[in-house]
Amino acid sequence: MSFVSVNPATGEVVKEFSLHSDEEVFAALATADRRYREDWKVRPVAERARIVGRAAEILREKRDEYVDYLTLEMGKITRFGYLEVDLVADILDYYAQHGERFLAAQELTEEPGATVYAEPIGVILAIEPWNFPYYQLARVVAAQLVAGNVVMLKHAESVPQSALAFARLFEEAGAPEGVYTNLFCSIEQIAALIDDFRVRGVTLTGSERAGTSVGARAGQNLKKVVLELGGSDPALILPGADLEYAAEQIVLGRTFNSAQGCVNIKRVIVVGRERGEQLLASLTERFAAIEVGDPKDEATQLGPVAMERALDTLLKQLADAKAAGARVVVGGHRVDRPGFFLEPTIVTDIAPENPLYQQEAFGPILSFYVVDSEEEALALANATKYGLGGYVFDTDVEHAKEVAARIESGMVYINSCFFDSPRMPFGGVKNSGFGRELSELGIGEFLNRKLIRVVEPA
Repeated sequence: MSFVSVNPATGEVVKEFSLHSDEEVFAALATADRRYREDWKVRPVAERARIVGRAAEILREKRDEYVDYLTLEMGKITRFGYLEVDLVADILDYYAQHGERFLAAQELTEEPGATVYAEPIGVILAIEPWNFPYYQLARVVAAQLVAGNVVMLKHAESVPQSALAFARLFEEAGAPEGVYTNLFCSIEQIAALIDDFRVRGVTLTGSERAGTSVGARAGQNLKKVVLELGGSDPALILPGADLEYAAEQIVLGRTFNSAQGCVNIKRVIVVGRERGEQLLASLTERFAAIEVGDPKDEATQLGPVAMERALDTLLKQLADAKAAGARVVVGGHRVDRPGFFLEPTIVTDIAPENPLYQQEAFGPILSFYVVDSEEEALALANATKYGLGGYVFDTDVEHAKEVAARIESGMVYINSCFFDSPRMPFGGVKNSGFGRELSELGIGEFLNRKLIRVVEPA
């Protein structure tokens, strides 16, 4: 096993990196633990925040360099790469600017003499995926470094140059050795790190299978864990929705980031047969017109799938869905060109026993359903083990909010596709995981909320 950069737009192997040895991994853990105990946790919050804020400045100064890694290693369309880099800089700034307030001691006014203090807990082990090579990291690192924890991070094997570039941010910003550590390590080494008492918390964004394994291991070791495990996010198109506007948002919400996002719109559920036919016709025309190609080309709307095995998985999901009676309305084939490209695809007539009914399709496949009532739409939206994001389209916003309250998910967006901000919490329920990242909630996941109660001597 090694970490390998493969250009998904061409299939070309670009660069390979060897795994760290067991000795290197545990020497890094010893350094991180020592740095936490002897230095980082006792620094003033403002000093830690200054280093995180400086990382944001460096990222903005080197936007072009950092975007190039995204396009090279996971095929991100260049203009979307700039959006990711800018969002990551905003996240770093957000915690740098608000960390002191989030970590301030809280006096319990109804219990005189009692105060709750926010303290870091130690080394946090993060395991992160390839689809947003910086954003996934920033959601963890920005908050936890400001909080006073130190982070050891194992990135996906397919984005090693992005991983190294992100680590350089903090080195250049002045973070001492051990505050942020990039690891090129194996699954077995990760398991050994989770078992080590010096690692005090674990966070993972990834597959349900990975989350089950990491969560179980962390639980056996009595360690706090945060899991974000993807979803099968429904978009409910209610009778009052503007169909043309909804179609525009659905296309963007399904294809953004080469359709490889945990909260991309993955299922469309339309209330009303006639309106369902109208929207399907509109989406079919729009999907057929999507420009698939080189992520560096400004005309490209959909780039490649990040890895060949991911493309093979999507093609198998389509084959299995068709074998179970589903109908492919548009797309469904690998694009005849170098690289890992799939045509934008819409699938309908998906029965409950069809495997695609429960699966997450992590690529440009949209599942399309039509129902007769709002109650049926809600039942279908919730008839999945996932609960990350959801979407409601309706011109009656108050009613849309009532429907949103009944969707079993961590996030719901009304009349828009996914929108992200450092100020809004991110996370799900059910098999989409637990815990939150971003906002004030994100900084609190790996804190010791210590109560100190004082009684003045008589």
